[in-house]
Amino acid sequence: MPTAAPSRLELIEHLIRTRIAGEVATPRENNLAHYRELANGNRYYWLGVELGERWTDEQDVLAVMAERCGVDEDPAHRRGQDTIDPELTLDALDRAAVLLRKAAGGRQRVLVATGHPGGLLDVHARTAAALQAAGCELVRVPLGLTADEGVVAQLAGVAMYERGATLWHTHSPAPMAEILAALPQEGEALPDLVIADHGWAGYAAQQGIDTIGYADSNDPALFLAEAEGTLAVCVPLDDHVVNPQFYEPLTAYLLNAAGLAGPIGPAGSAAGA
Repeated sequence: MPTAAPSRLELIEHLIRTRIAGEVATPRENNLAHYRELANGNRYYWLGVELGERWTDEQDVLAVMAERCGVDEDPAHRRGQDTIDPELTLDALDRAAVLLRKAAGGRQRVLVATGHPGGLLDVHARTAAALQAAGCELVRVPLGLTADEGVVAQLAGVAMYERGATLWHTHSPAPMAEILAALPQEGEALPDLVIADHGWAGYAAQQGIDTIGYADSNDPALFLAEAEGTLAVCVPLDDHVVNPQFYEPLTAYLLNAAGLAGPIGPAGSAAGA
């Protein structure tokens, strides 16, 4: 059966029940370790965003994550359960919907990409399909691009990192950097909007492109980029729950809020689109 767009309350309840938000699986100690690494200048955790010397205090990073993601603000809480505020997830989805509606209205060029194909591929593919059906031009990734000893692939309108005939989870900004460098060389314009996660989103936003990014509670760079105005929207969520189908109501809510689609069908597109 198609997944109809839930109400705000229904989606909040669903996010908590499936642990996409609420009490998430990512432990507190993992969150804090990543905040510390970012503050210590480990660029792996910068996700393509140039943070300079602005975020060298772990407690400052924690404060932003409490405000924009909903983790526990208490610095004395060092171990155990941590949280993502589902209200913040919904607020971010509503902001993202405004950008999707604008993209559809202007028939913009859109690039969709993921470093988390095991969790978020279906979210991105359905969004790409809905935007294309609304008249947007999906950016085609030039053939033959390589990054990090792998290749930049595109499947169902979504750019991903492939290595050894397998789609890989990657935080690296290098694949997005290759795409954005190659497009002008191919005589193609850069995208008007990027929808992505991890380093794919961070790098695109750093280049001045309007970007919607999805991020987990242990990926602070995109939230800092949003706080500084570099990233347009950062949607907080657990980016790899046990069953990817759990994201379908979230996608249906987003597309409905953007005026892009009816119920989400089983074939990876909007029912009736």
